[in-house]
Amino acid sequence: MYNLLMFYFEKVKEKRILKSDLITHAQCFFTTRETFIKSADEKNATEIEENKKILCNYLNIAYKNLINPTQTHSANIRIAKENQNDYPDTDALILTNKNQAVFLNFADCTPLIFYDEKQNIGAVAHAGWRGTAAKIGVLTAEKMINEFNSKPKNIKVIIGPAISLCCYNVGEDVFYKLRNTVNNFENLYEIRTGNIYVDLKNINKTQLTEFGIEKIDVCPYCTCCNNDLFFSYRKENGTTNRHSAVLKLV
Repeated sequence: MYNLLMFYFEKVKEKRILKSDLITHAQCFFTTRETFIKSADEKNATEIEENKKILCNYLNIAYKNLINPTQTHSANIRIAKENQNDYPDTDALILTNKNQAVFLNFADCTPLIFYDEKQNIGAVAHAGWRGTAAKIGVLTAEKMINEFNSKPKNIKVIIGPAISLCCYNVGEDVFYKLRNTVNNFENLYEIRTGNIYVDLKNINKTQLTEFGIEKIDVCPYCTCCNNDLFFSYRKENGTTNRHSAVLKLV
């Protein structure tokens, strides 16, 4: 079983992105505070455009083909289609063509990047607590299996930077919704001075391993603790800046 920390930083035009050695036959990475491509703050517009151009050049795609669905904390999964950029109410997007790159945005929620080398398809999914409770990771893998003949043994998953067990305090309602998604919830939560903390990254990993996917790399970075590298909605009082999970097939 894969249980390796294979993450490393790479520089693109002297700006850092985060990658994993687990997936080598597709281009996939997580942006950082230096390479962010999503913000609702107008003062960041120029930097966002510059970073998008840098990453499009790095990915060797046209600017118009860097696509991002409208995320709503749903469990809706769609398939990217060439010449289509609009994907409303979508929190996982499957990529099957080499001309587009897909990115989804995060600031504490859990990013999931999927890749099946045999079929040369992949996906990016957004798993906040709602998406995790709905098992969006498993649903994404199921869609790859049902529609593109992927097999669990061929699917690799990178779980990116997210708020971690050290910092993610939740209420009882969220705790019970998450607990019911896996058979073995031991070691996925802690009780500290009456407060409940959950490990969203490893809950997603457990869901996937119980489904039959074993090739998984879990990022060690906590967005709250490592706020110098990534954005945190909780730490930064509702920031609209986001880091992204990016995937392009080759």
